[in-house]
Amino acid sequence: MTAVSTPSRKATSAMIAVTLAAALAGGAAYAVRGPDMRYVPEMAARAVMMADGHTIYVQKFEVTVAEWNRCHAEGGCDEPRRAPVDRPAAETPATNLSHLDIEQYLRWINRRSRHTFRLPSRAEWEYIARDVMPDEPDPIFTDPELSWASAYLTEGVAPRKLEVRGSFSESAEGVVDLDGSVWEWTDDCYAGDSGIVPKELCPAYWVGGEHIAAVPFVERDPARGGCAVGAPPAHLGFRLVTDRMPRSLWDRVVKRDQNLAG
Repeated sequence: MTAVSTPSRKATSAMIAVTLAAALAGGAAYAVRGPDMRYVPEMAARAVMMADGHTIYVQKFEVTVAEWNRCHAEGGCDEPRRAPVDRPAAETPATNLSHLDIEQYLRWINRRSRHTFRLPSRAEWEYIARDVMPDEPDPIFTDPELSWASAYLTEGVAPRKLEVRGSFSESAEGVVDLDGSVWEWTDDCYAGDSGIVPKELCPAYWVGGEHIAAVPFVERDPARGGCAVGAPPAHLGFRLVTDRMPRSLWDRVVKRDQNLAG
């Protein structure tokens, strides 16, 4: 009868230790994998602390033509966008975008970056922009029956020409161009007299800019008459927010602040 050799208790323990070490190393590698920073956009220098105490992190600039076209090149967004001939794609906000278009971009960047980005709510957008938006102008006419005329004549303070990023104001947290010529989509539904409706049935969303307006979810160019409520915006674009800062990006912010302090 052939003897069957069995590993000694010492050899067995060693094998178990090696297996556990490999498993732990694999788990650690997965844990530290984190977001893919090649897809994480440049975020504002400081978090925005909302009035109710929660914190959000905001993209410094609006999504650019180059960023949008990367989504298109990788199959995430159906249609590309083109910058004006005198504007570089990497510096020009992507515009003529509907809420449906942006939903494609969100699915793509969340998958590629391995991090959750979203559009801000209307309340978040208004709070983010609180320091840079112009005060509401005094009415030209005091007669209540002429309030429509005052609104018509005092609107249009913001320039309507599409400019490269960084052409307008910067908030205290480092968010740029909120007061520029691009109105930014939010994720808050406007349903008119219907009240609250399921998101999949939402007919329009609020956009933030010189004023707040409601725009149909399929609209790309509201200047042609596609504004549900309010004067039509000049250009429709967007920027991203996230509820947690990617750790590797946070490390960069901390290092930058330490260098500035030193």
